Amino acid sequence: MSKLFVKYCNPDGLFKSQAYSQMVTVSGSGKTIYIGGQNAIDANGQLVGKGDLGKQTKQVLENIKIALASENASFKDVIKLNIYLLDECDPAEGFKAFVESVGIMEKPPLITVVKVAGLANPECLVEIEAIAVVEERPEE
Repeated sequence: MSKLFVKYCNPDGLFKSQAYSQMVTVSGSGKTIYIGGQNAIDANGQLVGKGDLGKQTKQVLENIKIALASENASFKDVIKLNIYLLDECDPAEGFKAFVESVGIMEKPPLITVVKVAGLANPECLVEIEAIAVVEERPEE
């Protein structure tokens, strides 16, 4: 089996941010994990942090961590985040919660943030999708 190579890149001529990468290239043998939009609903079906973007963001990230762990992956394996944020919310508040929950990543993923008028659950302020890539490991 060939090794998996994940290359994070900020090509010359593009802005170099510590918060996100401009592109990621994946080659070799691995698996891709697609995590559908997660919101601030906990395992008991309860909304966490009604009206509080920071608390909701932390619950969303916890949900993503749980999904990743189910495939023996972590945030270090995430290459792409799509973030849907209610129009009136401040992205800086969500980023602060991200740093508190995940930390500053050595190889930050690609990130797209979209401001929206509303989400499927009207009490949710944020929803995040994630894509991760991990080296294929034999089943144990």
